[in-house]
Amino acid sequence: MKQHLVRYAVGLVVLLILLGHSAKFFQIGFINHLDAIAYDAKVRLTMPNSQDPRVVILDIDEKSLSEVGRWPWGRDKLAILVQKLVDQHGVSLIGFDVVFAEPDDSSGLKILEALAAKEFKDNGQFQGTFREMRPTLDFDARFAEALQGRPVVLGYYLSSKAGGQSSGAIAAPVLPAGSFQGRSIPFTSWTSFGGNLAEFQKAARSAGHFNPLLDFDGISRRVPMLAEYNGAYYESLSLAMVRVLLGDPKVVPGFPEERFFSSRSYSGMEWIDLPTARGVLRIPVDENVAALIPYRGKQDSFPYVSAVDVLKDRVKADQLKGKVVVVGTTAPGLMDLRATPVGAAYPGVEIHANLITGMLDNTIKQRPPYVLGADVVLLLLGGGVMVFLMPLLSPIRATLVAVLVLLFMVTVNLAFWQLSNLVLPLANGLLVVFLLYAFNMSWGYFVESRSKRQFTELFGQYVPPELVDEMARNPESYSMEGRKAELTVLFSDVRGFTTISEGLEPDQLAALMNEYLGAMTQVVRRQRGTLDKYIGDAIMAFWGAPVDDPEHARHAVATAMEMQSALVELNRTLVAKGWPELHIGVGVNTGTMTVGDMGSPVRKAYTVMGDAVNLGSRLEGITKQYGVGIIVGETTREKLKKEIVFRELDRVRVKGKEEPVGIYEPLGFEGQLSKELANEVKLWNQALRAYRSQDWDQAEVTLLNLSRTSPRYLYEMYGKRIAHYRKDPPGKDWDGVTTFETK
Repeated sequence: MKQHLVRYAVGLVVLLILLGHSAKFFQIGFINHLDAIAYDAKVRLTMPNSQDPRVVILDIDEKSLSEVGRWPWGRDKLAILVQKLVDQHGVSLIGFDVVFAEPDDSSGLKILEALAAKEFKDNGQFQGTFREMRPTLDFDARFAEALQGRPVVLGYYLSSKAGGQSSGAIAAPVLPAGSFQGRSIPFTSWTSFGGNLAEFQKAARSAGHFNPLLDFDGISRRVPMLAEYNGAYYESLSLAMVRVLLGDPKVVPGFPEERFFSSRSYSGMEWIDLPTARGVLRIPVDENVAALIPYRGKQDSFPYVSAVDVLKDRVKADQLKGKVVVVGTTAPGLMDLRATPVGAAYPGVEIHANLITGMLDNTIKQRPPYVLGADVVLLLLGGGVMVFLMPLLSPIRATLVAVLVLLFMVTVNLAFWQLSNLVLPLANGLLVVFLLYAFNMSWGYFVESRSKRQFTELFGQYVPPELVDEMARNPESYSMEGRKAELTVLFSDVRGFTTISEGLEPDQLAALMNEYLGAMTQVVRRQRGTLDKYIGDAIMAFWGAPVDDPEHARHAVATAMEMQSALVELNRTLVAKGWPELHIGVGVNTGTMTVGDMGSPVRKAYTVMGDAVNLGSRLEGITKQYGVGIIVGETTREKLKKEIVFRELDRVRVKGKEEPVGIYEPLGFEGQLSKELANEVKLWNQALRAYRSQDWDQAEVTLLNLSRTSPRYLYEMYGKRIAHYRKDPPGKDWDGVTTFETK
């Protein structure tokens, strides 16, 4: 326990900071941003993504604007629209997400009135005609008449502009000034409004504001159900429409009884009740008396009907019957698009539609103050487990516990969301898991690094660093005892090294070898190889131990090819320094080997032994006999023949082995060979078949063709062999194998 005191202390500090934010002793902006992101994600994850046919959006869209004309339209057209919707189509309610703030003079009525008062004052015919025409030219009166007695709710906006002037008329407040005396409720408060013409407001059934409540990140997640202006309280457009649908019930503020998790001084509203003959419709609100918008899905979660189609009778007779119609616009030029959790340019008119159906279906989420207590309790549970349990566990078990706590936090949060319509903060729960997990893993990593250094000091004199790294990661389960395993070994050697060393000063030779061995070692490590040893200018490495590697053959051959490529770049550096170019031969072989810690009490090494290892060394030695840079054994080639293109060089019997083996030169990965090289390999295979069947003429002709297009030492060597066998035929029982008597 004592060795974990620092970890407990740091964990508790982290937990206390998060608890302070959760309990609202202080606020951390970053966590609020994370909570907003989590809220939006939950909305998108759980929204039904289905259309609600009860509410229809009557869209003043681009199509309507192109056919009828630019907005605003004449009130005569709007009067016809209202009459058609109610009288012809039988809609149950119309809500306008539009303000009619200015008189409509588009008919020319004012001009005619001026003419009648002056120029044509005494013209009886003009006066008579004008009296007959006047009612049809008073578009505002026609619109007011259309509103009269029909279920229409108008919209208006509230404003807080400095020095802003109110204009038009709005509906009477649903709650008068002084309704909340003695209670401190942070209503959204406004200083002015932009309403409709008084005659329209008087004729309409009701009106409501369409102001969303933008959160700190500019996203529309809430709409104030009640907003304060001049001491009185005004309802939103969606609430006004629902009240009209329900028969105009009164708005009854809902206050909770004192709860254990809520502050004793808290006196805010938690809901609005609408009492009806069928019961009470309850609408949950937050601390600002705003309702969370219950988004059904992305745009088009409600049926859309183009306004011009209603005006021109292109809508079926029963398509709108009994529907709630919200008149608004999706035309980009009319600027009623808002940033929401479900879309960056979401039509504002759909926000009202979502709220209407959410109120009717009781699907509006609640965020009452007592969720603060629930968040604190969950944070204490999850954080307590993380603080006190993580230091005691191994990395794997600690990871499992962190995942389980994380799943618990998310599951409880989503359960409250889905089953109880309660919105609990999620960011704190996620942060406590991530922060405490990251801290404990980091602590474990640094402590482990210290142990690893001690481990290296203890075993570094016996085994190479690659093995030390592997052992230090899991020392209790590692064994250095010898074992049999199929591995792949690689030998490389610098050709003509004796001559090179004689031409350089000792310090130059040391610098050259350091550069060469450093470059080649990097290639081995990149391909996950274990560097066995340096033997002067030679390198020995193997794959498949101590770390299991199912692709040990592939990594070894890839290393050989990459070593040859790296040598080209290295030679440029060497020549620039005035040093000679280097050329290497590489042998690669796969087979069963003995691998383990071998040596004496004085000195040990983790290495490989066996016939397969010896063959790998022999293959490196005969690369110069064939004028190639790499030779791999038959077993290695069999494992990789579907991945790498090989050129068969010969079948050989190396010194110390009676069994002949095929030897191959890797040319590149499948699909990466040039067409010319692929054709060359095909022609070479023909020459090799002819050679082995003692068809010397065919083999010689093919080799001559190859030498003309792609001169290689290999083709020259086989040409000399054919010349020898013409003079001294090998006999009918010749097996085509070349025997090497030297290493």
